[in-house]
Amino acid sequence: MSWVPFFAQVTIHRRTATCETKNGFCPDWIINNFGDRYVDPLFRHLELVLVSVAIGFVVAFALGLLAHRRRWLVGPIVGVTGILYTIPSVAAFLLLIPITGFGLLTAVIALSAYTLLIIFRNVVTGLAATPDEARDAARGMGLTENQLLWRVEVPLALPEIFAGVRIATTTTVGLAALAFFAGAGGLGALIFSDLSFKSNVVVAGGLCILMAMVLDGLLLIAQRLSTPWVRAARA
Repeated sequence: MSWVPFFAQVTIHRRTATCETKNGFCPDWIINNFGDRYVDPLFRHLELVLVSVAIGFVVAFALGLLAHRRRWLVGPIVGVTGILYTIPSVAAFLLLIPITGFGLLTAVIALSAYTLLIIFRNVVTGLAATPDEARDAARGMGLTENQLLWRVEVPLALPEIFAGVRIATTTTVGLAALAFFAGAGGLGALIFSDLSFKSNVVVAGGLCILMAMVLDGLLLIAQRLSTPWVRAARA
């Protein structure tokens, strides 16, 4: 038996058994493929999150203001938004597809619906937590009910409102990974396209985690800038 064919076979095996074929973690592959493979899905994922949270916030904030004036609406609104929140995301996408079709619209409608309960509860809780002394002082200064709302109650409720938006945002980052079921793309399409390839899963999943952390940090900075009196009180 000749040793030459054996060593030739070993050489061929080493050439073909690359990191990619072993489905391992391949830094070189990540560097070479990051720009072409992940940048567009990353921005698509970010678009899904920002648009959905923005729409959800506008709707939930409006409902919160309405329920703050008419407290009997809190229960029904919590009930409806709670039902929407409990619907599995994939099921929500599949239910909407026959109506709105594949694409961004279907994903945004479903993702926005998931933010309503979280933000609505925090808006109502924050507005209700305004101290009675602050309300009495504002009325004593001649403020109308609308002025009381926008100059006293809403500013004092900002920490609670921001907390709800932060939770809704980080939650939406995770849910948006399933938006590819609705044909909306995003990082989830990359994750589920090749679950066996560790490099792909690590990069796409890591980008989702990084996005959630960055957005949460930005919202925290915005909260602190919007509520300087909170920092002054703590100091």
